[in-house]
Amino acid sequence: MLEYRNVEARYGGFTALRDITFSVAPGERVAIFGHNGAGKTTLLRCGMGDVDEVSGSVTYNGEAIITGSVYRNARRGIGFVPQGHNVFRDLNVAQNLKMAGLLHDHAYIEEIYRLFPVLLERRAQIAGSLSGGQQQMLAVAMALMTRPTILMLDEPTTGLAPIIVQDMFRSLMEINRTTGTALVLVEQNVAAALRIVERAIVLKTGGIIFDGPSAELARQEDMWRWF
Repeated sequence: MLEYRNVEARYGGFTALRDITFSVAPGERVAIFGHNGAGKTTLLRCGMGDVDEVSGSVTYNGEAIITGSVYRNARRGIGFVPQGHNVFRDLNVAQNLKMAGLLHDHAYIEEIYRLFPVLLERRAQIAGSLSGGQQQMLAVAMALMTRPTILMLDEPTTGLAPIIVQDMFRSLMEINRTTGTALVLVEQNVAAALRIVERAIVLKTGGIIFDGPSAELARQEDMWRWF
């Protein structure tokens, strides 16, 4: 589905990623871990075509990701939820979802409300007045309105209370189970994320130092030295 082969990404003279090779299979759940500055966000952005200086190849369903054309890549079935509460703050919840799904089946909003009941309850509420956790759920829901086959999320639980983190991860598992959407998740909450993914990738200074089953990483007695 999504494949990186010998990818190197740069910002001017700084190399953010080096020799990155891995792939994500249909329906797979993958977590990306690493210290600050390890290249996690850049890795996701390369998958959306949002990094200008890239060598190697990134492909989706066998076709090259188009650098500089994020919206075209999104139309091919790649959903992306950047870090932070990326919603239209002056619109209500229902309007946010409608805007996100303009090019797709608006009726899918009923499935969104099933996955995120709190959004149904607050569908008439202005998005900017929602709690941080509710805004993050709305951001994920907006990405789902584009009907992606792979959903990439950049630290979706940052700043959320533990109970909201549980709700978020539960919703992501349900999305994966009911729609078959693959998940690629950059996350600082390592212990919690390992419980919902099948596979873990650890980055350090722009390179992959671990790629394997999540259970294997969780068993590593010295796991925390990598972070």
